[in-house]
Amino acid sequence: MNLGLGLVPLAFLMWLATYPSRALPMLAPGIERLPPRAVAYLRLSGPSALAALAAVNCLLTSDKPPRLLLGIEPLAVALCVLVVWRTRRLLPGVIAAVVFVAVARALGAG
Repeated sequence: MNLGLGLVPLAFLMWLATYPSRALPMLAPGIERLPPRAVAYLRLSGPSALAALAAVNCLLTSDKPPRLLLGIEPLAVALCVLVVWRTRRLLPGVIAAVVFVAVARALGAG
């Protein structure tokens, strides 16, 4: 797997696109007075961009053309989504997915 610097511009672009909405609550007093939909959008724009990037990297192969990845990774993503949905917290979902993948690989799967 070649881990060059080709994705650095994309990462910078994603940071540039999501940072203002993530920093707005810290920089703008009274943001809680915005309509609830606007606050939800601002709160969720960063995690949604991260989730989209992670999903593509976990669910598609790097072949030309890309194809759906089969194995433990999609199951780990599904587990993470389920835990986050149930707990409304990202960290327990990520921990559950990492532990799932580690145990599955230790047992010889994937």
